[in-house]
Amino acid sequence: MSPSLVLVAHGSRDPRFGATARRVRGAVAAALPGVEVVLSYLDLDDPLVGDVLASGPNEPGDDPVVVPLLLSAGYHHKVDLPAIIAEHRPFAHQTDVIGTRSFTTALADRLLEAGLGERDGVILSAVGSSDESADRHVRRRALELSTYLHRPVEVVFATKLGPNNRAVTSAVRRLRVAGAQRIALSPYFLSAGLLIERVESALDALADETLVAGPLGAHPDVIEGICGLYRTATQRRTVIAGR
Repeated sequence: MSPSLVLVAHGSRDPRFGATARRVRGAVAAALPGVEVVLSYLDLDDPLVGDVLASGPNEPGDDPVVVPLLLSAGYHHKVDLPAIIAEHRPFAHQTDVIGTRSFTTALADRLLEAGLGERDGVILSAVGSSDESADRHVRRRALELSTYLHRPVEVVFATKLGPNNRAVTSAVRRLRVAGAQRIALSPYFLSAGLLIERVESALDALADETLVAGPLGAHPDVIEGICGLYRTATQRRTVIAGR
């Protein structure tokens, strides 16, 4: 029997987040027939991941694969979730965050769906972390997107806008200098929410015409990224068990 898959989303008071997370879970379940796929949250939504892990058998061989629906490996991935797993289901296997997979095509698809033009400059917006390595990860994604689209891509962290939205002002100025006629916002987020809208509002105050792409959501690349992490974890466990 295949191990179960526990998806762990951050959680939000915004109902759009829960709706998106449920769509992702449904798409993953469809892509992994025969695998029990359970959605859980770190905070603010139910069920909490600790409750989900505690509800199952706690024996070797029955351990689930835990995939964090996070786009960078910050505090939640390195500290919070491992502590919860250790307390409630120590035999569970935690994978990398889904953001270790490249979502460049997914980000580009969302921009093109929104109407990206040849003379548009792009701002990649992400949450921002107290962990500098997590922020560096986002900057690498921006470089990948820039190479893919053949245009400059600036990074703005929604939790680090600075006084008078200085981060957005600086990003727009650099894109204008590079020749951008319009500014496009590319959310490096799983779901729509208040953080995206915070950056969007700041951008609207600076530019007469802007373009806002949709979040990643249940894009096929996201679903395949999750399934790939699950398959890798189960294959590795099979190899170890066979030794």
